[in-house]
Amino acid sequence: MVDAVIRAAGPGDAEAVYALVRELAVFEHLEHLCTGSAGELREALFGPQPAASALVAAAGGDIVGFALFFPTFSTFLARRGLWLEDVYVRPAWRSRGIGRRLIHAVARVAVERGCGRFEWAVLDWNAPAIGFYEGLGATVMPDWRIARVTGDALLRLGED
Repeated sequence: MVDAVIRAAGPGDAEAVYALVRELAVFEHLEHLCTGSAGELREALFGPQPAASALVAAAGGDIVGFALFFPTFSTFLARRGLWLEDVYVRPAWRSRGIGRRLIHAVARVAVERGCGRFEWAVLDWNAPAIGFYEGLGATVMPDWRIARVTGDALLRLGED
């Protein structure tokens, strides 16, 4: 069995990571919301003003998983945090500890950066993921909901 290596993503990984993003969107039944491109992802991760960072799990010359994250801030803690936007491992590579290793690696980044929080969202119907995250020591916050404004609604909200 080939073991996956966890490493920082590089510009040459953008196509493979974006392919995994598309797979994740299909898994979550959200492919209609996945409108970006590999080029836009490359620019967001490796352009002159990176918006996020990514780690990849590489095995046998292929990218089989990724974790994408970016900084946040907690006013209550008056400290930085880290938001895990997505973590995904291809189904054939699951149950090998790759997802756990990706999350541990991002947690290490949070600790190295002096973050007070490491957070992410999970779909309420994804019981296996919820159990996995709770097994890592995460608390699923039952009283919190994500508020989102996109598209035309964002344009209207941003008008004078």
